[in-house]
Order: sequence, then C-alpha cells, then structure tokens
Amino acid sequence: MCSGANVELSRIDSQVRTFAGPASRSDKRETLPQGPTNRIIGLTMPATKTHRTAEHPTEGFRLAFLPTMLHRPACIYLPTDYQPLYAYPLVVLFHANGQSEDHTARLVPLLSRRNYVVVCLRGPVQLGLHSDGRPCFGWASIESAKRDLELTLRHATTQYSVHPDRVFLGGAGEGATLALQLGLAYRDRVAGVVALNGQLVKGRIPANELRVFLAHGIANPVVPFAEARRAAARLSAAGAVVRVHRFATSNRIHPDMLRDANRWIMTQVTGKSEGE
Repeated sequence: MCSGANVELSRIDSQVRTFAGPASRSDKRETLPQGPTNRIIGLTMPATKTHRTAEHPTEGFRLAFLPTMLHRPACIYLPTDYQPLYAYPLVVLFHANGQSEDHTARLVPLLSRRNYVVVCLRGPVQLGLHSDGRPCFGWASIESAKRDLELTLRHATTQYSVHPDRVFLGGAGEGATLALQLGLAYRDRVAGVVALNGQLVKGRIPANELRVFLAHGIANPVVPFAEARRAAARLSAAGAVVRVHRFATSNRIHPDMLRDANRWIMTQVTGKSEGE
C-alpha cells in the first residue's frame, strides 16, 4: 500500500480533461512552446496550460479506489511543488509478478520527484504472500489490463492536472512486458514506453511509431540481454523509435535505470535531444 511506500521513501532519501485520444504524429514532432527551466535536469519545460481540475492536497502519495477496481487501490504520486495549472506528463507503472504497487512506488523518487504525476497499479491476480506476510500480485489477460488502463486514464486526466497527450507507460519485469503490449495496443494514444528488464511477447508487431526506452541488466538470468536486443530490432523493424541502455546488474532494477528513463521521458516531452 502507499503507506508502506512512504516508509521506504524516507530510507531512499537518507541514502541518496478527459483523455482526448491521440495527437497526430505531425503534432508530436512540432517544437513545443517554451516554459520555465527544470532545475533538476536542466531542460526547458513546455509552456504551462490551464486545466480545470479539483483542488488537491500537497505532493506525495495517496490511494485511489477506481470503479470496478475497489479491491485494488492504485497508488498515486503528486510531484513536489504540484501546480494545478501546469499540465504534467502522466506515468503509469506496472509491477513485476510477485510484487505490488508498493514496489513500483519505491521507484518513483528515483525517477523524479518533480516532473510527473505517477500512478502505480496493482495486478488483479493474488499470487500468495511474501515472507513478511504482505500479499503479492500478478497480471491477468491483456484485455483486463486494457480495462484497468482506461479507468486509470479517465481518473487521472479528470482529477489531476495532466497532459492527455503525454501519457507514458512503464514497468519492471513482467510489468515491462505488459507496458510494451499496452503501448502497442494504444500506440496512437501513448507518448512512450519505459521497459525495465522486460521481454517483448512473440507474435506480429503492428506498424507503429511508438517511442520505447529499453533498460536491461547485462547479467539478467531471467531475460538475457540478447533478448532485449532482439526486442529492439523487432520493434524498430515495425517503425518504433527505440533506445536501448544496458546496466551492470542482473534482473534487479538499478537506480541508474530510473535516472536515464527520466532524461529520456523529458526529451520526448520537450522535443530536445539529451545533449541540448
């Protein structure tokens, strides 16, 4: 649960509109209006746009119980110095099998405390208990995940100040595989996918211009790094724009994966290359 995530986040600190559908591809290539400079990563943010949203408390984690998902609370993060009149990118995160929304919530501050509204979803299939007694979950069918995503987008874009054309999907392990599937299914409505140690499912890949960031451990014993390279080649052959980063780790999520993912997402938002 989100309450558990708050405890973990303090440890990390000590150590270190309605969803309106796709924008045209030509719109995404246009130069975005310029706004203030983000001091965290040194990139210029898009200009602020006014949205009619409800009043919200200060930044941090909170639980949301969505219709038909009342037994599976979503963990929502509002960024530091949350501004209701600024249209934030939305990041939807999917955990690996055997984990929960708590695990993806722990990744959020490593990604960014300031740049995004983030929703961490819980899988619908209970897989038992961890050694500490907490339940662990997995994902069901792609159709079930589509319904979850639709509810999430509807809730986030009406309750929070997010940009409906800057929706990014992300995940770890099996959650990354699911994020890739959903990204391809919603390729005209998703701005990009971040896949951490994931695997691309077999089968035909539809023609697309999806933007994908693949981060993979070179010593991953579950999904070898060579598989990530093959996934990148398959996606690229179908028209996707793919970036692959490798890391000196196994199937664990290395903090640098989130650092690089943050920079990659922001280049998609601002339309600038990382060196600019």
